[in-house]
Amino acid sequence: MNLGGTLSLLDIQVSMVNAFHHSHVYVTDQTIAYPHAANGFILKMSDYTTIYFAGDTSIFGDMKLISEIYKPDIAVIPIGNRSMMSPLEASFAVKLLDVKHVIPFHYGTFAGFTQTPDQFITLAKPYKNTTIHILAAGETLSCAQLQ
Repeated sequence: MNLGGTLSLLDIQVSMVNAFHHSHVYVTDQTIAYPHAANGFILKMSDYTTIYFAGDTSIFGDMKLISEIYKPDIAVIPIGNRSMMSPLEASFAVKLLDVKHVIPFHYGTFAGFTQTPDQFITLAKPYKNTTIHILAAGETLSCAQLQ
């Protein structure tokens, strides 16, 4: 699979899309190698619900194209600020993606990512057609919550 490609896995269509992020693998604690492209994924479920998982990324204008082509219902976007979108950029991503539901992630996960989703929630308030779902680690979101 590569950018622009789609695979069928069980009853799910998985498409690979762009992301903008410096990606690498730690070989040892001191050695970084294997730079690779950053990617996002579109998951089209058997009930036609479409989820955009942005992955670690900054905001980029082609999020509007992702919205137009794949029409995601749900976007899972990073708000970590240090090495991906900030809450400000993420709020603009909500505008570009024009989704019904957003699940922010990658905050409070490491020592350097101590922020909470509060600033993102405040900045995304103008997008009244979008519901933000704050999930704790291990928490799930049911279909009933997406109505």
